Amino acid sequence: MSVAKKDYKIVTTKSLFDMKQNGEKISMLTAYDYTMAKIVDSAGVDVILVGDSASNVMAGHETTLPITLDQMIYHASCVVRGVERALVVVDLPFGTYQSDSKKALESAIRVMKESGAHALKLEGGKEIKEGIKKILGAGVPVMGHLGLTPQSIYKFGTYTVRAKEEAEAIKLIEDAKMLEKIGCFAIVLEKIPAKLAEQIAKEVSIPIIGIGAGGGVDGQVLVVHDMIGMTHEFSPKFLRRYMNLYEDMTNAIGQYVEDVKSKDFPNASEQY
Repeated sequence: MSVAKKDYKIVTTKSLFDMKQNGEKISMLTAYDYTMAKIVDSAGVDVILVGDSASNVMAGHETTLPITLDQMIYHASCVVRGVERALVVVDLPFGTYQSDSKKALESAIRVMKESGAHALKLEGGKEIKEGIKKILGAGVPVMGHLGLTPQSIYKFGTYTVRAKEEAEAIKLIEDAKMLEKIGCFAIVLEKIPAKLAEQIAKEVSIPIIGIGAGGGVDGQVLVVHDMIGMTHEFSPKFLRRYMNLYEDMTNAIGQYVEDVKSKDFPNASEQY
């Protein structure tokens, strides 16, 4: 059954809560620059995540760990300038909040002041509780992130599905309820069993955004470069490609090279 979609001129954290209450699914995509942000925003996406996945997609690193706070602020600033409607959420990068709550607050304030973003996303549960509480205490909205947390990839040792075992599933549920209790406005659940994600979405009042967590949650997020097929090496089960832009761009650029070499470009109508 389809749900009536409300026209939100500007999406806020309250808008997302209302969407969950009304049964309207939340759409979320990444963006890392002004041009892409304008496109994603104008297409009607509710939340734009300036993800630390920029470390992979934009900088070519193997993991999300190398990206710095300054680099995240740069990407976030570019995105904010291109957005009129969507809620812009920025990842705090590895090493800027885990060690102590004071550092977490300092990092959060820098991102909010220097980028103009609307909210932050932090990976982890009870281990970073105090840092999240300090950030929330300063009036900064926080989105949680549980399940597969890429900043902890060396601890996990693999990108496999998380929380398949009972002990980890129980901890994940407890962490989700804790994040709700201390004031997070939403949680991303990454790469966990669909039934567990659906259970959590039913047991907490805040929106649950899934990536590889099935359809029983309140919304979905993908990396935009994966979704439109600019990347082609990465093909997890949860990814649906809506375009094959890698092939289209490769063909277009190849045609441009051929036209330049053959002196077909520029032609008479393309000169002053």
